[in-house]
Amino acid sequence: MPFILPEGLAPEVYPLAWLVGGWHGEGVVGYPGIEESAFTQDITFSHDGGPYLAYTSTIRLVVAPDDAAALAAQDAEPAAAAEPDDAPASTPVPSQEPGPVWATESGFWRVAPERPEGLAEDQHPVEVLLSDPSGFLSVYLGAVGNGRIDLASDLVARTATGADVTASTRLYGLVNSELMWAQDLAAFGQPMQTYASARLARVEDEE
Repeated sequence: MPFILPEGLAPEVYPLAWLVGGWHGEGVVGYPGIEESAFTQDITFSHDGGPYLAYTSTIRLVVAPDDAAALAAQDAEPAAAAEPDDAPASTPVPSQEPGPVWATESGFWRVAPERPEGLAEDQHPVEVLLSDPSGFLSVYLGAVGNGRIDLASDLVARTATGADVTASTRLYGLVNSELMWAQDLAAFGQPMQTYASARLARVEDEE
């Protein structure tokens, strides 16, 4: 299916056009002092005709039942209505209740008007400003090209009580029409290392 530029999108952000829309999927987060956990994520890239994209992200932890009895109860309802040819009653049924919010952030993505020296011809400079309600904001600089975005924090500012984040890098890629990303983080006295990653599918607009 050919890609169609979103209507009214500013030409300045054409290199980021493939991000526009809603995305949903699953990932995993883990860090020293943070137990590795699965999560679901919703991302939205939108525009209002200005030379930037607005961005929001919400990550919710996937919460497993506390005990075997809870898991059995979760399976019981669909099993009762199953026909002989249906899937086995033991097939787990995921909870429809959203899990607790782990992280949320919002901000703006733009293509810088001036190209830095040394940037490949098939890449464009990117500037990203993100704010986090845990008390810090980050400015990322990087490049986009060929369905890939590489970002590294240029500035991290935080309040007196904000999360002790010092640096971060992010990689986004469009792979087989899915948005994949990975983030490394230096925080809480720890050196830069793997923090989170996810695979997201485009959310189609309902007619």
